Amino acid sequence: MRRGISAVAMAAAIVLGATACGGSGSDDKSDKGAPAKDPAAVSGTITYWDTSDAKNEAPTYQALIKDFEAKYPKIKVNYQNVDFTTVEQKFKAAAQSGKGAPDVVRTDVGLIPEYASLHYIAPLDGTAALSDTQDFLAGPMNTTKYEGKTYGVPSVTDTLGLLYNKDIFAKAGITKPPATWDELIADSATIKAKVPGVAGTYVNPDSYFLFPVLFGEGADLADPAGKKVTVNSPEAVKAVTEAKKIYDTSSLKVDFASAYDNMQTSFKTGKVAMLVQGPWSVGDDLTGSAFQGKADNLGFAPVPAGSTGKAQAPTGGHDLAVYQGSKNIDAAYLFTQFMTSSASQQTIAAKNGTLPTRTSAYTAEVLKNQTIAGFKPIMDTARPRVALPQVGSLFTPLQQEYIKILQGKSSVQDGLDAAAKEFGKLLPGYAVQ
Repeated sequence: MRRGISAVAMAAAIVLGATACGGSGSDDKSDKGAPAKDPAAVSGTITYWDTSDAKNEAPTYQALIKDFEAKYPKIKVNYQNVDFTTVEQKFKAAAQSGKGAPDVVRTDVGLIPEYASLHYIAPLDGTAALSDTQDFLAGPMNTTKYEGKTYGVPSVTDTLGLLYNKDIFAKAGITKPPATWDELIADSATIKAKVPGVAGTYVNPDSYFLFPVLFGEGADLADPAGKKVTVNSPEAVKAVTEAKKIYDTSSLKVDFASAYDNMQTSFKTGKVAMLVQGPWSVGDDLTGSAFQGKADNLGFAPVPAGSTGKAQAPTGGHDLAVYQGSKNIDAAYLFTQFMTSSASQQTIAAKNGTLPTRTSAYTAEVLKNQTIAGFKPIMDTARPRVALPQVGSLFTPLQQEYIKILQGKSSVQDGLDAAAKEFGKLLPGYAVQ
């Protein structure tokens, strides 16, 4: 699964300006803040849109649904697997028209603010959907919030870390992964000198992968409290200048037409020593000649820190959200609670290798998984993306300008100024520096 890397594809979906609650639910019989009904009395059919990998992950969710239906025999679940790259557009269209929307949708965490602002999803505070909230990791739980209310329940989580080839590090005499971007640059130079034919890293030109560098300088895309676009702030300029330096001095040169696939191929075949990547890539990494049959050669570390000392990457993953116009909203609440329970998350982690969002789900058995064990401590430093309804749309202009900067077609300042200008069009009322 490529969590986060499809930010530009997501942002390309139609942005619907109208707000709608879904005509079918305007007379909904359940007060969103009312006490939950007796679970045994809840009945009806609900539709669930699942965006997990249809071949490798969906069977786990389908098996859990059978368990849910056995526990709640009066509730039936209409399971539909919807492609991750198209679900945003489909859900918006269905929610706006009030026809065909699912009762529960598995959504990228970055979309919660937008869906909430459009009144497409229901606030869940005080409902049966939320249980044992103190058990959720802080990072994933923060992704569910918008304007003080909770609109999702964390299902699976992820972030970006530094993956590295231990054999290459050993050949270069490097004893530990770099803790700062400057150390990454220095280590890359050492690798180039001591391990011929191997580059230090591969800079992914997707703007999502720029976040660790931005966060490391205390920068972000915008400041909602101050109503300011900050993508071209001095801190952001410093961050992208650092990213450009990493690309120029330490990275295998990028084929911008097939950047992600070439990055993966280069790393898993030992042509690149380290990558900023997410847990979704590990299964693919282990199929390459550098790691096949020697999984212990793959190392995990937090992303390097910037000059502020911050080593942070964005919190990714998926939340379950309940359609505000659901005709069977009490059943939707119960289903959401069941699918995000500790027991369900342990099953999902064991079968699919994805990271749970509940502390109690990180059992000794779950932590036997190399990826989960490697990323669990990295999750402690992850932080949410800025909670703006338009955040998905900001990735496209940023990526367009970031690529120009990496290619040397634009200066850092000019490129970020151009991105900021486009941000201003997408964020009405925000000041542009």
